[in-house]
Amino acid sequence: MRKFHFPTMSISLWSMLNRFNTDKSASYSRLSTGTGHFRITVWDPVLIVAQIVSVQCLYYFTMCVWITIISYVVGTSRSLDIIFEFKELSKVNSEKFVIAVFALNALSGATFIWRVVERYRLCLDFSCTIHTIHLAVCLWYNRTLPTPFWWLLNASCAAITCICAEFLCMRTELNSIPVNSGQTPKVDL
Repeated sequence: MRKFHFPTMSISLWSMLNRFNTDKSASYSRLSTGTGHFRITVWDPVLIVAQIVSVQCLYYFTMCVWITIISYVVGTSRSLDIIFEFKELSKVNSEKFVIAVFALNALSGATFIWRVVERYRLCLDFSCTIHTIHLAVCLWYNRTLPTPFWWLLNASCAAITCICAEFLCMRTELNSIPVNSGQTPKVDL
């Protein structure tokens, strides 16, 4: 059982998430036996839940930021119904506005997955988790099934999020690893 010790009240999200990476008591999987794999894989459900919660909160926060910015530019009213209401999406005059908000938020979600999760293999899981939780929240908010336009919009945004996050994570994972790191070699070859 983990014990959480918080010495001060000013704790950042990154320090909380990175705290779990140094846990030596976690059970290691078969992949970490030194068979040539680069990373050690650890099953850490607390880290996964913390990552899901942080990505989901960032997803809704940036959705509100994009709604504020674009509604100010376009001149429409701001409302949380744009995020959660199915009927709001089918209004003819606001479809382009809503499509732009959701597309920009899909790109923002990709950067959150890239910075918080940092794993190429988990991008599909996290992008589907973001949109599945969004579906559950929208179903709870509306108490009806979504419209076909809602399904199409969110499926395309999930695809954009997944593809862009995989691209960003792949670029990061394929960076060369500095062997020398600026020090003089200890052995003369």
